[in-house]
Amino acid sequence: MVLYQPKNGYCYNSDTHFLYYFICQNLKAFKNIQGEFLDIGSGSGILGLLLARDYARLKLNQCEVQKEFQHLSQKNAQTNKIEAQLYEGDFTEIAFDKTFEMCVSNPPFYSSSVIKSENKNLKIARYNDSMPLEKFIQKCSRILNQKGKLFFCYDVKQLNDIILFLNKYKFNIQAMQFIHPKKDKEASLVMIYARKNSKSLTTINPALVVFENENFTQDVQTIYSKTNTHSIKVEV
Repeated sequence: MVLYQPKNGYCYNSDTHFLYYFICQNLKAFKNIQGEFLDIGSGSGILGLLLARDYARLKLNQCEVQKEFQHLSQKNAQTNKIEAQLYEGDFTEIAFDKTFEMCVSNPPFYSSSVIKSENKNLKIARYNDSMPLEKFIQKCSRILNQKGKLFFCYDVKQLNDIILFLNKYKFNIQAMQFIHPKKDKEASLVMIYARKNSKSLTTINPALVVFENENFTQDVQTIYSKTNTHSIKVEV
């Protein structure tokens, strides 16, 4: 999959690849993967496009607030011959004209209390004051159908708030997975699969370790092999 990215601005990273693979692993429990799904904060479009590539009966919708990335989401969909409907604007304020079977997102999750980049593009893409966690989960609950699925990744240090807000808005965590930079390092990221109005017990997937002796682990190499993406940097 060829993906255009900005020369000066936020580029997708390993988090999105890991989330894509996590979603695929959890969708194996379902025979018919179909219907409308929304990639929230689509950026260059990578997450939604990968899923639409692999699940032909899913209908891709993208939501993006930044003009530069609205352009890239559309350009990458066209380049890879994937149909997508783009919603322009702030996810928490858009009045969607449909409900969704599934929402996926690699949202801005760095705490607004940390030192920020001076690049406006990077600020919006990285820091959660541009899309607060509670507002994100609340809006997902409104636009998902009664058994809708929500997949996202987030800063592991905010897990307490994640659980609190998911419960508040009628989500149940079906599965989660922790990402560790190395096997002897603390987890830095958590990936969440939650479902509306579910009473299933939560599954904790085996941890994903990124590096071993400065090289990608075999698990990470498998993920990159499956995503099979090629980036091209452009001015936007």
